[in-house]
Amino acid sequence: MEITKIAIIGTGSMGSMMSLLFAEHGCQISVFDPSKKNRDLAISNAKKGGFESKVKAYDDYASLCGSLGSPKVFIFSVPHGTVGDSIVEQLHPYLERGDIIIDGSNEHWENTQRRQAKMSVRGVHYVGMGVSGGYQSARAGPSMSPGGDEPALNAIMPLLEKVAARDSNGKPCVAKMGPGGSGHYVKMVHNGIEQGMLSALCEVWGIMTSALGMSYEEVASTWEQWNNEGLLKSNFLLSIGIDICRRKDLTSSRPLLSLIRDKVVQDVDESEGTGAWTCSEGSRLHIPIPTISAAHQFRLASAYSVHRSHASKGLNNPLDPVQPITTKDKTSTISDLHSSLTAAFISSFIQGLNLLAAMNTQQGWQLDFGLVLSIWRGGCIIRSEGLSELLLPVYQKSGANTEALSDPNIAEVLSKALPALKRTVLLGLESNAHIPSLSATLEWIKYESTAEGMPTAFMEAQLDYFGRHMFELTTEEDSGKPETGEWHFGWKAAKGVPEKEKLVKL
Repeated sequence: MEITKIAIIGTGSMGSMMSLLFAEHGCQISVFDPSKKNRDLAISNAKKGGFESKVKAYDDYASLCGSLGSPKVFIFSVPHGTVGDSIVEQLHPYLERGDIIIDGSNEHWENTQRRQAKMSVRGVHYVGMGVSGGYQSARAGPSMSPGGDEPALNAIMPLLEKVAARDSNGKPCVAKMGPGGSGHYVKMVHNGIEQGMLSALCEVWGIMTSALGMSYEEVASTWEQWNNEGLLKSNFLLSIGIDICRRKDLTSSRPLLSLIRDKVVQDVDESEGTGAWTCSEGSRLHIPIPTISAAHQFRLASAYSVHRSHASKGLNNPLDPVQPITTKDKTSTISDLHSSLTAAFISSFIQGLNLLAAMNTQQGWQLDFGLVLSIWRGGCIIRSEGLSELLLPVYQKSGANTEALSDPNIAEVLSKALPALKRTVLLGLESNAHIPSLSATLEWIKYESTAEGMPTAFMEAQLDYFGRHMFELTTEEDSGKPETGEWHFGWKAAKGVPEKEKLVKL
């Protein structure tokens, strides 16, 4: 089945760009958005791009559906949550067996699976598809992670492979993920990794500009070197960071960065949900993702600028502002920042993939982790050729069972970076620089690689003291599993209930 007609519902920044992308690849596009302004913008963009004859707007679902072939194919690009439910309900009278809905929004995987179950009763296919790369890639070719039933995925893959981004080897950055909400879950993990990377990079930028006193141009030039070779080669976030550092406001000629307030509000205003969902999933599945979680908390705190201002005055804050630091060897310090950023980027990937592996096991999705990393090699925000060359062979070999910190190549990189990361964290503490994700990365590597002797033995004793939670003994063989121990000590008897002060196996 060749798909030649598509309805795109939601023509904001992503949807309007996707309409041009699919039109460019020969499809007839019907667009709908409840906002006339958005519909008009989509048509205006189509005219500018030379696709006026291929993109037409409709102002109701009846005419929209009437413009399509059979089966009807829809792509959603709308806010997460109830909006998608409302659209499905309004489409309901016009849907027929075999129709395909591709939800290309940043939707929560549970919403996706709920809608899939509802639509399957009618024989309608519902595919949850992550679309990554921002509005530029939505126009040029994004990275995509579709998940759903096999017949629907087989039907849409030829078209998706046409429009997807290409990696450095020319391969399309799209692949069938698995059943259910797997496609949207993979996208959620992508965005969680992205948050960790964004935070680590902005923390390094803060140290360079505020603590080391580097100009924006010096930062850009340094990052160009990092982005040209080694593990940070062809890293998208670095590349746009270089551009951002060099941009000036055309009116004032000031660096554009100097005009941007330090507030990240997309999580708080709930226009972006994937970062919060990633952190929630880490807690729900009991997977430590501290680089990502610290990044999210940092973003949340940044959004409340008035609160920060009041707290700074109330505390007469000695930690504000960042203090300039004079280093004996600035070149070595910058090299340390490079190593620290590399370690944080790698850790973000590993933590996100650890979370994905836990969910894969729970849901039985049978994800191909090599494919997941492969579709992240082009088009998406976390694309990074140097890191892909390190991580891809490891996950292609072991998949969901990968213990990344045990891999010789990854372990060698992180072991070499650790001294630099420690010095960077110390520099951050000394200068009052903000280092939440960098310091969380150091702690994560530290406790993930501590074979024995962690202070959590004391915590386990306290839990047993007041909660009778029991523990394992070091004199016995380690079970190797995160399960309740068999031993309890009679620390202090409850009132009226005698208990001997000795070890008891329960």
